[in-house]
Amino acid sequence: MGAQLRVYKRRIRSVTATKKITKAMEMIAASRVVKAQRKVRSSSPYARELTRAVTAVGTGSDAKHPLTTEAENPTRAAVLLLTSDRGLAGAFNSNAIKAAEQLTERLEREGQEVDTYIVGRRGLAHYNFRERTVAESFTGFTDEPSYADAKKVAAPLIEAIEKDTADGGVDELHIVYTEFVSMMTQTALGSRLLPLRLEEVAEAGTSAAEAAASTKDEILPLYDFEPSAEDVLDALLPRYVESRIYNALLQSAASKHAATRRAMKSATDNAGELINTLSRLANAARQAEITQEISEIVGGAGALADANAGSDNS
Repeated sequence: MGAQLRVYKRRIRSVTATKKITKAMEMIAASRVVKAQRKVRSSSPYARELTRAVTAVGTGSDAKHPLTTEAENPTRAAVLLLTSDRGLAGAFNSNAIKAAEQLTERLEREGQEVDTYIVGRRGLAHYNFRERTVAESFTGFTDEPSYADAKKVAAPLIEAIEKDTADGGVDELHIVYTEFVSMMTQTALGSRLLPLRLEEVAEAGTSAAEAAASTKDEILPLYDFEPSAEDVLDALLPRYVESRIYNALLQSAASKHAATRRAMKSATDNAGELINTLSRLANAARQAEITQEISEIVGGAGALADANAGSDNS
């Protein structure tokens, strides 16, 4: 019985130590998600104005450009998948990976060859374990992405969209990321970055339907382009791709921290419940041990009394 009590006490100490760790991780994630939300909000004005500029050029000219012109029969597409470098975030990474696989299957059914680009060690490990080809990967900055990180990710994608498919280029560019809706809700979704579609250019914090409705009702001004609309689109192309990727990185970072906070809170609560259960079992074991010791003492005293009574009678 004493050995069982020691086992319970050892497990209680172990779970208590784990609870302290998960509680600390919950608090860290809660502080980081606030910072990530602030960055998402601060990136909105730039994304909104850049979207207006791209929309104005796209609707105000007949220029043939990868930013606005769709291929008649697209044969190759690039898919950028955003995951995290670390786990302990519930279904955050698995949902994003599942959305990317569904998008890839749809594009392949349409007859397109897909090149996969991955951000985050978790997504890269998933594809490497299954021996799937990855065109390029980026790691080490998913918790706090910067605009420089977005430029690094965007560079090979811009190069691919500007090339002909015969030279290894792509006709379409898609991105799969996790949209931060609220502290309790994060949604993995995919959208097409290029060629530009108006309904896909939703600003941060605005749904695609709302963005399309607001732009539909808006009267865009007429522009003259110097030196030409093609040159303006050439200048806007990298800025547009970089800003969209940067916003998606920020959305994914905020979603990951929110998912980590929720997962760690659940782990902390479960640890507390387990400690209470183990404490009740330890108390029951201790009570049983005390009861057994009392019974042994009473039994020994009775046996001693009977022995003394027998010696007196003899």
